[in-house]
Amino acid sequence: VIDVGINRIKDHTKKSGFRLCGDVDFENAASKCSFITPVPGGVGPLTIAALMKNTLNAFQLKFSE
Repeated sequence: VIDVGINRIKDHTKKSGFRLCGDVDFENAASKCSFITPVPGGVGPLTIAALMKNTLNAFQLKFSE
């Protein structure tokens, strides 16, 4: 399961006042699948890499001869 959701949940025990969680009910889904991406720290780096690749491609298309 690839969890790409990012939600802020109020949590007064945290310094920021909130915690991040995904869209997947982790506790319920964990016994039904072999892997779940964590939130935070899951697919974020891949998203950033894809955005950078697309930005570079757009630059090359705009300025190539």
